[in-house]
Amino acid sequence: MPLSLTHQEHLRQRYAAAHPGWQPSSHVYRDLVARRLGPAARVLDLGCGRGGIMERLHTRAGFAAGLDPDERSLREHRAPALPRTCGLAEAVPFTDAAFNLVCSSWVLEHLRRPERVFAEVARVLHPGGRFIFVTPNARHPLLILNRALSWTRGRLVDRLYDREEPDIFPAYYRANTPAQIEALAHGAGLELAALHLIGDPTYLAFNEPLFRVACLLERVTPRRRKIHIVGECVRP
Repeated sequence: MPLSLTHQEHLRQRYAAAHPGWQPSSHVYRDLVARRLGPAARVLDLGCGRGGIMERLHTRAGFAAGLDPDERSLREHRAPALPRTCGLAEAVPFTDAAFNLVCSSWVLEHLRRPERVFAEVARVLHPGGRFIFVTPNARHPLLILNRALSWTRGRLVDRLYDREEPDIFPAYYRANTPAQIEALAHGAGLELAALHLIGDPTYLAFNEPLFRVACLLERVTPRRRKIHIVGECVRP
């Protein structure tokens, strides 16, 4: 039976209560983005889909826009006031230095040519601008299994976790390890300011015994293999 997002969020609250200081990756990502917002902020939500972080935070920025290749998602966006453009991250349809913040959630894993995307992000960022993202860590055992089952086209994780079919896209995991991200940032002329590797035992919690096992496994999982990566790059 798929693991619903509602039940997963309930388990995260339980885990957070038992582990003071722990936050899920989505909260770490949200807080990093929120710190960079204000009247002077010009923000691009790269791969905005139907909502995401700027659905909730776009009113805190002086200007915010969304970019996504999926026209249906753009039409169904939950923040109709947010300007949205259909386009590819490999060819961002905005001028050089147009933004001082680019944010992207659950997108890097779907990139065929991440080096082009990082170069485009660097191009549209103003000097001193930030690129903040959250993405799965391909070194986590669950992601290794996902990639090993090639017949799923990288979709196993999405299918197990109650995702609707229109929201399931092939995953390539070409920008999904700390080493890959460091190399991509360097190649695009960006400085890697922070890289947070965050565990989350709820991905294996299909029932209560499995949740307890997953919590035990979380204790021994090396930091570089934690399931999520939240990163922040700076354009010098």
